[in-house]
Amino acid sequence: MRRTRIPGAARCSAGVRARLAAALVLAVTVPAFLPGAAEAGPARRAATEQWTTQTVASGVTVRTGVIRHPGSRHAWTVTVQAPTSSRWSSNDPDAPVTWAEVSTRAWADDTARKLTQAGFRPRVESVQWPHYTDTPHGLMGYRVRVGRYATQEEARTAASAVTAAGVRTTLSWTGYDVQEPADLENVHVAVIDPKSFHGRIEATHDGNVAQRETTSAVARKLHSLVGVNGGFFVLSPGDGVPGTMSGIGAYRGELESMAAGSRSALLIEDGGRSIRIADLTSTVTARAGKAAYAIQGVNRVPGTVRDCGRPGSTPSELPWQDVTCRLADDMVQFTDAFQAGLPTGPGAQVVLDASGRVLSTGARGGRVPEGGHVLQGIGRAADWLAAHAGPNRRVKVGEVVRTADGDRVTLDGDDSLVSAAPTLLKDGRIDIDAAAEGVVDPEYTSFGYAWANVRQPRTMAGIDGRGRLILATVDGRLKNGSEGFTLHEAAAFMRSLGAVQAMNLDGGGSTAMAVDGTLVNHPSDAAGERAVGDTVQVLPAAD
Repeated sequence: MRRTRIPGAARCSAGVRARLAAALVLAVTVPAFLPGAAEAGPARRAATEQWTTQTVASGVTVRTGVIRHPGSRHAWTVTVQAPTSSRWSSNDPDAPVTWAEVSTRAWADDTARKLTQAGFRPRVESVQWPHYTDTPHGLMGYRVRVGRYATQEEARTAASAVTAAGVRTTLSWTGYDVQEPADLENVHVAVIDPKSFHGRIEATHDGNVAQRETTSAVARKLHSLVGVNGGFFVLSPGDGVPGTMSGIGAYRGELESMAAGSRSALLIEDGGRSIRIADLTSTVTARAGKAAYAIQGVNRVPGTVRDCGRPGSTPSELPWQDVTCRLADDMVQFTDAFQAGLPTGPGAQVVLDASGRVLSTGARGGRVPEGGHVLQGIGRAADWLAAHAGPNRRVKVGEVVRTADGDRVTLDGDDSLVSAAPTLLKDGRIDIDAAAEGVVDPEYTSFGYAWANVRQPRTMAGIDGRGRLILATVDGRLKNGSEGFTLHEAAAFMRSLGAVQAMNLDGGGSTAMAVDGTLVNHPSDAAGERAVGDTVQVLPAAD
């Protein structure tokens, strides 16, 4: 045995450093998880895994791993992009691109011929579909690339020359391709055993659903033992109110955002004594006497639906990752956890007290009163409010959350949940419903290609056969050399840890893990750790 330094240890608190000093380091060859091997065949069966294990508290263990593939030879290359009929737009830096890296054989051959005539030596590469449960299998298409370069700057210079030949290009690192084994993966894994852990686990939005905060800052504020980023959220004002969640979220038993269709969620019940993963839907209804109207959103801008997945939304009523849909007729409820100015614009607004009594009506705007809530409506929803929510009347709001099997989920003050996508494991098997949860589109292979099929930073949650919660992160985008996981690799990794149920949380620049309030992974954003929407925090027992 020998000791190594855990990334980020120099910034750790004294308590963390003391535990790290006593940490056990194992350097072994382990075939349990090999990035790329699950989809690439038996030729990639040699990797080394080095792990450092620390006990943070009774029932809480954090493992830091470095997974290497000796002999990997990656390079920068110039990838030619194909035009595609884009049906989406996004302001998210982690969102899918609107040009395709993979297209038809005819396009690839024609492009390669054109580049050859211009004096280049292009290569045409076939790309296979990952092993998703609900997309085609086999050949996805072909891509065209030029050169292999030691540095990004050399590739950028080459790309300028290739672009001058009349094509559109982008720079690619071949280590992100699932066809090649990853060179290096830095992972952090927290395992929390509810049978021996005496604290609590909860999802939190830090008390204000209309703001963003870094995972480590929330962890420090709450004196958290371990914290990771949670679900998908709004980044740009063009997509809603930054910080608000784009999927279902509940904190201390209160529903603070609605589901985007049926997508994976981590249910943390009884303060973490019971944990499960399930696809969830939500229904919220306003009732005034015998009249009822469906509320389509909680704490979001009326008419603006990030990640889609709501009845009547266009261009899709189904979940659609990083796409903003629109609703012409929309009623939204705002809770007092929305601690920002309410959206303004055409439509109607009704302010209610805790019992549902109408306190005021009028134009949209102002703030949610403490202990009360607000309904805003546009289109027909505004007409309904005008007709049924007059002064001194009562409007009751009812909420129902259900699993995909139709079972009702009852939330109380010790329950919370976060949602993202997609499911990774079911009953111990890799079971990725990528199309159903809207992270890829089989008809438009460019949609979600980089998001799902290319190695990226990821945050994952799972439950093992002993009922323990597993929270894991992998660094990516060449931060400290780590390349990340594809979705399928994320699933294989969680299975290698013993998970029988697992899901993908928000990733990319949002991926973060904090131990004792100290960031231990290496986020991929150039500016450092990203401020996110909600987080999952493992909190110590109260004194």
